[in-house]
Amino acid sequence: RQEQKRFHDKILGTAARKILVKDFANASQRLLFLDYDGTLIPFSEKPQAARPGAKILKILQKLSSDKKTQIVLTSGRNRDTLQNWFGSLDIGLIAEHGIWLKRKSKDWQMIKPLTNEWKTQILPVLETYADRLPGSFVEEKEYSAVWHYRRADTETGSLIAKELVDYLINFTANIDVQVMQGHKVIEIADVDVNKSSAGMHWLSGNKADFIMAIGDDWTDEYLFKVLPKTAYTIRVGMTQSYARFHLRNNKEVLELLGRLVRS
Repeated sequence: RQEQKRFHDKILGTAARKILVKDFANASQRLLFLDYDGTLIPFSEKPQAARPGAKILKILQKLSSDKKTQIVLTSGRNRDTLQNWFGSLDIGLIAEHGIWLKRKSKDWQMIKPLTNEWKTQILPVLETYADRLPGSFVEEKEYSAVWHYRRADTETGSLIAKELVDYLINFTANIDVQVMQGHKVIEIADVDVNKSSAGMHWLSGNKADFIMAIGDDWTDEYLFKVLPKTAYTIRVGMTQSYARFHLRNNKEVLELLGRLVRS
């Protein structure tokens, strides 16, 4: 009950929303970090089925058309997908949870030189677990690998996912990678790469007097931690978080962004 109250106290309610919208309207420079899957759009059983609809693209286009507002879309997706879906917009992009970044009107760049030789050891393990669990599958990205189990039986999926995480943590003990658990996904990526290190590229030397970050995943926590205390950090869903505020779902996120467009 105490925990429920703590979450309730952190919900971005009517009064807090009014202050946020007012701060946004009065700011001379704004920087918005927006996660994609689970934040702007609900999770989809098939990753490629989560293409943004007209409503999301219109909100992003309208926000980014204001010269005072800089938007950075953060995602675990690969850069080709983000380029395909959002390349026409005047926004910054972070792909593969921080491995690749793209500033407005610039080319993609890697955050640091990386190797992906470790994938030859990890992919066979993931494929073995995909064979064991019907409905699960492996996605190979340039510098990360993912095991998805959103389409698998919930109970069996959770058990096998826990087993896989335990195995991977031991298996990768001497490899410079991290094992990340998301919403019905397990992702393996370089140990030094996350959304905060990518976010710092926009934060360093930035003069923004309004900063907001919205995300639904523990990978977003890295970013919440490094942002100034005055930033509006918002976690989607009622989960333990470093964020100052919570919103319940992506519908509330779009409503908030819609209010910013109208402010």
